[in-house]
Amino acid sequence: MHMTPTSWKRLAARGGHFGIVAAFTAFCTFPFYWMLITTFKDIHDLINTANNPFLFNIAPTLDNLRVLLFDTQFVRWMLNTLGVGVAVVLVTLLLAVPAGYSLARLSGRWGRQLAIGIFLTYLIPPTILFIPFSRIIGALGLQDSLWSLVLVYPSFTVPFCTWLMMGFFKAVPRDIEEAAMMDGLSRFGAFLKVAVPVSSAGILTVVIFTLTLVMQEFIYALTFITSSSQYTVSVGVPTFLVRGDVYFWGSLMGACLIVSVPIAVLYNFFVDRFVAGFTVGTVK
Repeated sequence: MHMTPTSWKRLAARGGHFGIVAAFTAFCTFPFYWMLITTFKDIHDLINTANNPFLFNIAPTLDNLRVLLFDTQFVRWMLNTLGVGVAVVLVTLLLAVPAGYSLARLSGRWGRQLAIGIFLTYLIPPTILFIPFSRIIGALGLQDSLWSLVLVYPSFTVPFCTWLMMGFFKAVPRDIEEAAMMDGLSRFGAFLKVAVPVSSAGILTVVIFTLTLVMQEFIYALTFITSSSQYTVSVGVPTFLVRGDVYFWGSLMGACLIVSVPIAVLYNFFVDRFVAGFTVGTVK
């Protein structure tokens, strides 16, 4: 079969495209493969430098998961993290969504300055704030309580999510809300029944961003929580599975795998809406 130069170019373009996608896929999936194989590797297989680190040189074992699930309070830490995450998501949505809408509809110089000021508060490093926050938590009697994290985490989720929702609400035409108000809805009714459903991508972005941040935050959780039963997963796992210079690599990778896979699946299912939220709807 004779191929024209155009056909060769088209075939080369497809081959290049496939190669780039394959390389990117391998790059993204390799950490999960590494966590998976390390989770089920025998300790003697892990510490022997002569063995191939990418393959099972000794029969796989469940001992690493046994240590993680039965010798630590990993399940309790996961439930703590989930409880804090749900509470912080609710607080963030209740504050950031109406605040973002208000700033989006506030015209003039003051609206822009307020928006910039709110976003700048998100840029303050947590290492600067955890000392004054400790004083506040102590005065409220919330030491060693998960409620301390529910109180503190919105301080850096609300500013960013407010700025994010403000940009998204600006992409919603005002004509839609005005038409709804002409049909008898109040301003709040138009916001609740028109603006919020149209901005579902932005709201989903807020939920995913907040949950991810709660699961990975370390400084505040380490500072405010002292009892192991109250730890979140980001503090409990390194505290109990890193003992001096001894690293329980198999159990550590098992914890990372259990925590990261649901988040990866969540991102994968809602990637279009998530990207649309961060780009303020411009990809629609």
